[in-house]
Amino acid sequence: MRITGISTHVVGTPWRNLTYVQVHTDEGITGVGETRMLGHTDALLGYLKEAQANHILGSDPFAVEDLVKRMKYGDYGRAGEIVMSGIAVIEMACWDIKGKALGVPVWQLLGGKVTDKVKAYANGWYTTERTPEAYHKAAQGVMERGYRALKIDPFGTGHFELDHEQTLYAVSLIEAVRDAIGPEAELMLEMHGRFSPATAVRLAKELAPFKPAWLEEPVPPENLKALEKVAAKVDMPVATGERIHDRIEFRELFESQAVDIIQPDVGHIGGIWETRKLAATAETHYMLVAPHNVGGSVLTAASLQVGFTSPNFKILEHFNDFADAEIKKVVKGAPQVNPEDGCFHVSDAPGLGVELDVDAAAEFPQQQARFDLWAEGWEQRKPKGGQ
Repeated sequence: MRITGISTHVVGTPWRNLTYVQVHTDEGITGVGETRMLGHTDALLGYLKEAQANHILGSDPFAVEDLVKRMKYGDYGRAGEIVMSGIAVIEMACWDIKGKALGVPVWQLLGGKVTDKVKAYANGWYTTERTPEAYHKAAQGVMERGYRALKIDPFGTGHFELDHEQTLYAVSLIEAVRDAIGPEAELMLEMHGRFSPATAVRLAKELAPFKPAWLEEPVPPENLKALEKVAAKVDMPVATGERIHDRIEFRELFESQAVDIIQPDVGHIGGIWETRKLAATAETHYMLVAPHNVGGSVLTAASLQVGFTSPNFKILEHFNDFADAEIKKVVKGAPQVNPEDGCFHVSDAPGLGVELDVDAAAEFPQQQARFDLWAEGWEQRKPKGGQ
């Protein structure tokens, strides 16, 4: 079997463009992959056009490791977010092809399942007025849909510092959310790399009474010493990793022991097998894995293949029941959260178990999507006036 070509399809919303890639073969089997590029969609499409000619055409889709190696190192440049995301969408599609050809789900090809279900947590649910009352109601809605966990960034446009008044308001939002979801649900606290170490530590202590399940990206991701400073002074698990695009770059993070949970994005770090390798390394450091997942249903399905096969997999992020939920229709067989237990359940469908509906995807053309975490109202995910 050989790859005969690829086709790309961009599904657009005001705040995110989702790039779907179909990989076609000479035996008529087509696989699909997906990633979400923030502000770099056209760059990704341009890279894929070149990579198709240089590396992809004529390749054996079963030889996933070889294709990834050639795409990553064959251009003699250091692979960053765009290249690793391009590798990811092709890699996912190759696993999908392989599973379909053999009649088995991808998780079976990765060593078999270690669990029948993966817990989900909701994100994108607080696209409402930024008040305790509105957040309380929205959080209740998440629980009513069967979720047992959710994540929130309550810090507005905070950057490095957060003054006393803004701190009190952020605390009031978290208090309202915890009251709405009860004591047993998990509440993930997101900082989006906003703060200085001192501010992150102070805020973590202010919010500790509400029992956050983790403290995510408390400081910008470039400085591990700053992250170590935070980890040494807080009494809750620390999570990070969505903006690391090569598993090799996790080495210093593992050595520092500054985090408890790593959050690779399967769509940015080279795909399913690269993430599974990273999960194995994390296991040797007694760290959990909870992938960043701000994509659509194909990326969710790909992330779940890692989840079903990794003993140290904690939970999976899910936007698509809340933020622009209508895009779920572009994928047939989209994974769904079971309202009985708040989990994704394992599927025996071959490959990734999903199919792209090209006609439905065409109903959501690419947009000039913008997502600015330092703009007022960012949490509503409805950019205005170029914001």
